[in-house]
Amino acid sequence: MLKAGLIGLGKMGLSHQAIVNAHPGIQLTSVCDASGYVLDVLARHTGVHPYTDYREMLEREPLDCVFVATPSRSHAEIVEAALNRGLHVFCEKPFVLEPAVGYRLADLAERKGLVNQVGYHYRFVAAFREARRLLGLGLIGEIHHIRAEAYGPVVLRPKGSTWRSQKTEGGGCLFDYSCHAIDVLNYLVGCPIAVSGTVLNSVFSSGVDDEIYSTLHFPGGVSGQLSTNWSDESFRKMSLRISIWGRNGRINVDRQEIQTYVRKLPAPVENFTEGWNIRYTTELTEPVWFYMRGEEYSAQVDHFVEAIKAGRPTISSFRSASDTDRVAEMMIEDAARPRTQIAVGAGAVPLPVRTARPSGGVRGFVQLLFGSR
Repeated sequence: MLKAGLIGLGKMGLSHQAIVNAHPGIQLTSVCDASGYVLDVLARHTGVHPYTDYREMLEREPLDCVFVATPSRSHAEIVEAALNRGLHVFCEKPFVLEPAVGYRLADLAERKGLVNQVGYHYRFVAAFREARRLLGLGLIGEIHHIRAEAYGPVVLRPKGSTWRSQKTEGGGCLFDYSCHAIDVLNYLVGCPIAVSGTVLNSVFSSGVDDEIYSTLHFPGGVSGQLSTNWSDESFRKMSLRISIWGRNGRINVDRQEIQTYVRKLPAPVENFTEGWNIRYTTELTEPVWFYMRGEEYSAQVDHFVEAIKAGRPTISSFRSASDTDRVAEMMIEDAARPRTQIAVGAGAVPLPVRTARPSGGVRGFVQLLFGSR
């Protein structure tokens, strides 16, 4: 049985605590957090060893692996310390704030032969995994356009500062929402090589972005669009949807279902016909031993454990997470570039102001175009 430590007991940390504590292949022996109250409760009711300093925990505890669920700014130093002690590491997303640091940590983990994983749980949602399988079969043909959308009701009014509202802590819609969408695109079709027209806009927040829009450019001339907004109260919770167009059809996929339109089947595919095919996550999802927020959260932890046992890489590694961070960095750089503006002044022709609705017919159409004389 693997002995594990957990660093960070916020929302995601406590979720991991419940999942890891219930996993048949892991013994959670120690936890670390700045909150004495949370540590005291867990120590009294679960028997784990409590620490307020992760360095002390790593030094004193005989661990096989560690789960890191602290704010992003501290990920790099904690992950590096764990890797240098020969521990396998599961780290929450976003991985790090500087892609160069992420790639360095990926190199370190690979050099030491240590299993590494980042908590991009959408890679473990059955509908997205099915989309990847169908794309691998070439079912919709050569891809020419992709759209990724993520919306939800996180920031709906101006409010005080938290770590999520500080760029230095890895907050903002870009890191909480867009990175999930970018990572799923990387998983399904590969990493964009360039971005353009990026908009990072604040709706209610003062220190970070609440909505992000960008054009993505992939190898071979494939284009993409990204649209994310965490200030959209028309959604009850985060909703992530990917649409992919190919020469032979299209795929629409979210957490609930995958819709596939096929013009012509390139080869017989079980349970598929030409035209629309719909499969639901409930029929695609494999059961897990413990349900917490969604099967994918337990599935990703089990994937990490099985990778350690088998000595194989994970499907959501430090390197793939650093690719996602790199795309986010490109978007930040792109949004800061000067934009070409339409000059208003000498030579500019202002649009005519309409005070009355033009009459119908050809005469009305001419009036609409050129104005009355």
